[in-house]
Amino acid sequence: MSRRSLAGLLLILVIALGVGLYPQLRQRFTAAVQSIPPVAQIVQPNTNIQLAASTIPVQPREVPQGRPQTLLSFAPVVKQVAPAVVNVYATTITQQSTSPFANDPFFGQLFGQNSPMMQSRPRESQSLGSGVIIDPSGIIITNSHVVNGATDVRVALQGGTEYPVDVLLNDSKTDLAVLRIKASGGKTFPSLKFANSDNLQVGDLVLAIGNPFGVGQTVTSGIVSALARTGIESSNYEAFIQTDAAINPGNSGGALVDLNGQLVGINTAIFSKSGGSVGIGFAIPANMARTVANAGVNGGKLVLPWLGARLQTVSSDIANSLNITPPHGALITEVAPGGPAQKAGLQSGDVIVSIDGTSIDEPQALNYRIATKPIGGTAELTYVRSGQQTTTQLPLEAAPQSGAGQTAQITGNTSFSGTTATALNPAVAQDLGLPFNAKGVVVTDVATGSPAEQIGLKPGDIVLNLNGANIADVGTFKRIASQGANGWQVVIQRDGQVIRSFIGG
Repeated sequence: MSRRSLAGLLLILVIALGVGLYPQLRQRFTAAVQSIPPVAQIVQPNTNIQLAASTIPVQPREVPQGRPQTLLSFAPVVKQVAPAVVNVYATTITQQSTSPFANDPFFGQLFGQNSPMMQSRPRESQSLGSGVIIDPSGIIITNSHVVNGATDVRVALQGGTEYPVDVLLNDSKTDLAVLRIKASGGKTFPSLKFANSDNLQVGDLVLAIGNPFGVGQTVTSGIVSALARTGIESSNYEAFIQTDAAINPGNSGGALVDLNGQLVGINTAIFSKSGGSVGIGFAIPANMARTVANAGVNGGKLVLPWLGARLQTVSSDIANSLNITPPHGALITEVAPGGPAQKAGLQSGDVIVSIDGTSIDEPQALNYRIATKPIGGTAELTYVRSGQQTTTQLPLEAAPQSGAGQTAQITGNTSFSGTTATALNPAVAQDLGLPFNAKGVVVTDVATGSPAEQIGLKPGDIVLNLNGANIADVGTFKRIASQGANGWQVVIQRDGQVIRSFIGG
């Protein structure tokens, strides 16, 4: 008999034995599976989460119990939440110089700013993002960077209907903006409720909804990869939710929702070297978004509690010297005189390790926790001083504001027309990276297309001297800057550098 025939007979024999043993093997396998202890029962979705209730009990998380559960669909959640996610179209008109010499001081003096050679023309640009309707009346929350500087903002609903909107609040520090649909004709709109984002846990399933690359509304799924991420944006209030749900350009301002259909975050940023999603996306927690939304609806002014202290990250060496294991917390390097931190008895060198029982890893996370608390109450801080852990009550107070006499707007026929400036106070000084006791006048706003913008003034510039006169207060700045002059000798401080220049009148 040949080898091929022998192999064929062996194959037939194996198949016959297998068929004969199959019932016995199946019976043993079934018994083994049934002997495995069952996983806890699946928790039904909690649909009673209310925005006003900030303390929602954390529900137990469970893995799928078998193949039937792995075949479940997100479609019911998507059908519930998708109509509340809108596309945001922002149009910005800026002045673009027609000549490459338009910003050159020499040619400006030679030809004059009114020369056709020095004129500029409007340039229109458009940006695309997403937004979330959070109230049936048409209140929308999105990212500040989506609408910042826009002269016209419109939104498109899921069905394609477009509406113009008013910008109620645009806060670059939190990177959030609040919009309101106008000319709605009394209609009500589908909306999402805020979840308590403090209840999120790493591993929770989430859905990201937005309009990536302008292709149309898109839903992606993933999990919460990490919580309280910092170092993502240049913000004082960083505590991002990290997710591997695909987020791409155009998703900014869109919804990150849980499987209860609640809004847990606003998609904001991605980490990518190519510009596309690599599974590392970041969302602003819903608790911060809710704080900004309430401010936008109630007057359009965001006032947050202020610590009144400058902070830095706790290094391994500092942690070892203070017996802080593992290294975490926010090290106080300077305390504002009369501020909340000083009232709580905090000093330079103290390390804040928790607030109201929540551990603090980075300074930005502490600022976020304070910012999401209501003004007027107190928060319990746990801090370490000289290796000893102590608690104190921090009064939740607003940052000091500049009074009516501490702010000046320059108008009229002057090169500084369009400038808004204010006297330095501890809160403004902290934002600019200056000592709390710094004095002077700082530019807080420059009107688009104004003479002040044309001469190069920028928000954050500290005006030190004008035409030989030291600028120590707002009154002096307004008096001198409002005068007409053939030319200006200007000394300003920008980003820590002192700049001296001559500007034509």
